[in-house]
Amino acid sequence: MDSLDNKVIARIYGKGRGWSFSKIEFNDLAAQSTVGSILYRLEKKGTISRVIRGIYYYPKESTLVNENIPVDIPMVAEAIARKFDWEIIPSGETALNILGLTNQVPAKYTYMSNGKSNQYKIGKRELEFKKMMMKESNFKHSESNLIVQALRALGKENLSQEYLLKIRNSIAHGKHSLILKDTKSATGWIYEAIREVCK
Repeated sequence: MDSLDNKVIARIYGKGRGWSFSKIEFNDLAAQSTVGSILYRLEKKGTISRVIRGIYYYPKESTLVNENIPVDIPMVAEAIARKFDWEIIPSGETALNILGLTNQVPAKYTYMSNGKSNQYKIGKRELEFKKMMMKESNFKHSESNLIVQALRALGKENLSQEYLLKIRNSIAHGKHSLILKDTKSATGWIYEAIREVCK
């Protein structure tokens, strides 16, 4: 195995199990055709798995059943976004699931995107990108986008202190004031909910 193979493998290992990626993650190492050949060999060896055309992941293994854990769909969405240089925002049930506001795993993961609309079948699950105008939804911080979309999916009438507490606990330390400032242009009741979360 040559040094280039080792560099590619080292980067994959460094990202950790569960990482989803495409050839562009290695553009600084070699031409995409060369990287593609290396990834093909790693797939054949079972080191990595192909999710869909052009997207791979470094499998996680369950210690209980000694089987690979299914790929994390939000990580696949991020890998696709990086590949095509898209901006994406989780919407609806996807946003609720990522924030832990629902235990129900979506049958379809949906993202708004400034790229083209597309759908992918990944095992028994679906991943959908909807091309939308991002101006009214694209806040500076990804946490802001996620929270606003989750609140929209919940609806004003379904807000509760339990949900607000879960959202508050999901925000990294020191980010509350940034999110509050970032979302000033959000719809009235949504901003009031964010004020409650960030106080």
